[in-house]
Amino acid sequence: MKLGSPAAPPETRPGTSGPRAGTALAASVLGFFMITLDAVVVNVALPSIRADLGGGMTGLQWVLDGYTLMFAAFLLSAGAFSDRLGARRSFGIGLVLFLIASLACGVAPGMVALVAARFVQGAAAALMLPASMALIGEAYPEPVRRARAIAFWAMGGAIASTSGPVIGGLLSLASWRLIFLINIPVGVVALVLLAMTSRSARHSAPIDWIGQTTAMLAMGGITYGVIEAGAAGFAAPQVAIALTAGFAALAAFAVGQARGRHPMIPPELRRSRTLLVAAAAGFAFMVGYYGLPFVMSLDLQQHRGLSAFQTGIAFLPMMLTGLIITPFSARIVERFGARRLVTLGFLAMAVGLAAIALLPAASPVWVVSGLMVLVGLAGPLVMPPMTAALLNAVPGNLAGTASGIFNTSRQFGGALAVAVFGALLAEPATFHPGLMASLLIAAAVALCAALASRQLNERNTP
Repeated sequence: MKLGSPAAPPETRPGTSGPRAGTALAASVLGFFMITLDAVVVNVALPSIRADLGGGMTGLQWVLDGYTLMFAAFLLSAGAFSDRLGARRSFGIGLVLFLIASLACGVAPGMVALVAARFVQGAAAALMLPASMALIGEAYPEPVRRARAIAFWAMGGAIASTSGPVIGGLLSLASWRLIFLINIPVGVVALVLLAMTSRSARHSAPIDWIGQTTAMLAMGGITYGVIEAGAAGFAAPQVAIALTAGFAALAAFAVGQARGRHPMIPPELRRSRTLLVAAAAGFAFMVGYYGLPFVMSLDLQQHRGLSAFQTGIAFLPMMLTGLIITPFSARIVERFGARRLVTLGFLAMAVGLAAIALLPAASPVWVVSGLMVLVGLAGPLVMPPMTAALLNAVPGNLAGTASGIFNTSRQFGGALAVAVFGALLAEPATFHPGLMASLLIAAAVALCAALASRQLNERNTP
């Protein structure tokens, strides 16, 4: 993803400063806030959605995974779309689609309509995310000011992650539909700010259509197969067909990347050990960080009797941990190194997940909330240093592509976690064994990631 143009005409020249730079940053922050909020705000509203629309566990899984899957699939090509259309136009198109989809979610008459709207939301979010980063890059060409602007942009996501469960719980007291409709006024403000920004330059950027198609089929087929297996069993024909198609598409994707003219993953990145470790770490991180709120939201409300708002409060210490420590993560990395920090973060996540899994069912909620802080610690200890190590290890012209691969692995990890854990929780009679199994699986994945992170290359070479 290119962040500027050396030969842009005066009226489209990026890098303007002053009020227009400020409006570009403000629009980007609001966009990133909405993208992150809609990934986390839904968890605490799931019981209310099921009570209103029905759909069972499978429907709830698709409410989450419809968003996450499309987000992951289109992130692979979204950077190239942003370059071809121009960051301002790409962000605007994505934002409008996101608002339309949010409205459709808020007025959905049934589960099918809600899931379909969530699919559109996820695709729109993928279009917005790299464009929002490009807008900041164009508005702040000077490295120091750009770094400060990106840090401010990142805080928008951190605030959304922290406040999401509480906002979702609070709005659900009135109606779960408000968690989607709240996007409308925020998005309108972002559109007004975007209209005040400078026009973006366009760039020639090839799109790997075969790679995009096979990646979508692979992620969609595997996730659909696992979700359906929870309801129909792995022997069901639709499950076998979906999983076979998904893994076949994954193989086709690998072949296409090795032989294609314009592969999504260039040869330089395929040879990067740091990218491989980062992709694995991002996948593992989201299995725990995204899977835990999914299973615990259902447990706290359906089996412990908490309201949606009380459930959001129970998650607050976990989320606040990330918000408080994240601003200091760069200094912590400078002192201890990325490899040590990432390993420590995954170990804390593994211990927290395993401890919650092994708690007696009658344990007080405050004990559960306190143990979730260990999982929350993984946020600032894993993601910022891993991102920095990745960007330091790849050539500058491939930073956007590497970031897209990294974020795709993260989103797919979250989607697959919901699919697998939902299958384990599908039967009410075996909910608690399924809960334990889900959290222990997440703990094992985090432990494997801790071991893999020891291979992280902290030198600034691919």
